[in-house]
Amino acid sequence: MQRRYLDNAATSFPKPPGVLEAVTRYACELGASPGRGAYDEAKQAGLLFDECRQRINGLIHGEDPSHVVFTLNASDALNMAIRGIVYGCDHSKHKPHVITTYMEHNSVLRPMNELVSRGDAEQTRVKCDPVTGLVDPNDIQKAIRPNTVLIAVVHGSNVTGTLQPIAEVGRIAREHGVPLLVDAAQTVGHVPIDVRAMGVDLLAFPGHKGLLGPLGTGALYIRPGIEKQMATSREGGTGSASDQDTQPIFMPDRFEPGSHNAPGIIGLSQGVKWIHDRGVDVLWRHQRELIQLMIERLTGGVPGLRLYGPQGTDDRVGVFSIRIDGFDDPQTLSDVLEKDFGLLTRSGIHCAPLAHQTIGTDQLGGTTRLSFGPFTTQEDVRYICDSLAHLCQGQAAGVTSC
Repeated sequence: MQRRYLDNAATSFPKPPGVLEAVTRYACELGASPGRGAYDEAKQAGLLFDECRQRINGLIHGEDPSHVVFTLNASDALNMAIRGIVYGCDHSKHKPHVITTYMEHNSVLRPMNELVSRGDAEQTRVKCDPVTGLVDPNDIQKAIRPNTVLIAVVHGSNVTGTLQPIAEVGRIAREHGVPLLVDAAQTVGHVPIDVRAMGVDLLAFPGHKGLLGPLGTGALYIRPGIEKQMATSREGGTGSASDQDTQPIFMPDRFEPGSHNAPGIIGLSQGVKWIHDRGVDVLWRHQRELIQLMIERLTGGVPGLRLYGPQGTDDRVGVFSIRIDGFDDPQTLSDVLEKDFGLLTRSGIHCAPLAHQTIGTDQLGGTTRLSFGPFTTQEDVRYICDSLAHLCQGQAAGVTSC
């Protein structure tokens, strides 16, 4: 039985061939730490880092590659952005207020809860539509206060696939002079992103999902000028301005203390190159074709199956949450899908408890999630839909495993 990987929302698989080759070449031929030496290998590694920043900056239409800050992952990038803005404020004047939504990942919810519990910030969580998961930008506008210092919104939900109207939120944020932080964990590399056109000030994303790089990589894009509003959350050696015992103020060194994950970042660069070579517009068109096929085959046509989130192609990415009658525990459904059909899925709350609360699955153990990547095919989607239909028919007939 062929095993089909459907957990790209967690991490992409497979990776493009060039990713592994780049990691291996660095480990076998270079090995040096970028920015930590004047010999040729260190210089080559530094140039590869610069190339990665340039590729990412070009992909998201950023203003300056030096404002692409490498991080450990998306959670690290989100923490850097949230804490940087909150602690960069003058607390003597007001307690900073942050607006988030109910569709956020724990990588936003938990840092915000920690800041609120310390008394360092206030927050407003804007509720979202219980069917689609969409936020109403007008509700975000209504939540803005004189002391609002940040609006944080997930671009694509890792639970329902909901694609939020970031450009409209960005317009509102700019009108009120409030920085906009976007969690692009499920969209960068999948969906065309133009941070300038969308009004995004801070874009946080991992390297190991849509960008097809290794685990342990990520980045935070900081719009030029926003870094002046941010405090650093870590300080240390940068290989630059080493005669000073204070953190450099120039980018990206201001936010990049310590030695980097050089093998991961150099591998990430090849993943981004693969996306550039094919075109993110082409990859997005392919994903939308898969989404349309999935929705056409499942919506209303499989008794006993519930598909959560937007029921069309306009407001979603290729992340699908389902429940099937007779499977009270989503993990049991995942186990059957793997054992009997070779489908590799993820079940549970997906580190987004308020998103599940929004769609009403928080008290049910969550959902079973299937998520597409660039190597998912229409044949895969047809097989998925046939398998789910077959399983639902078996459930209706009283058979728990097919």
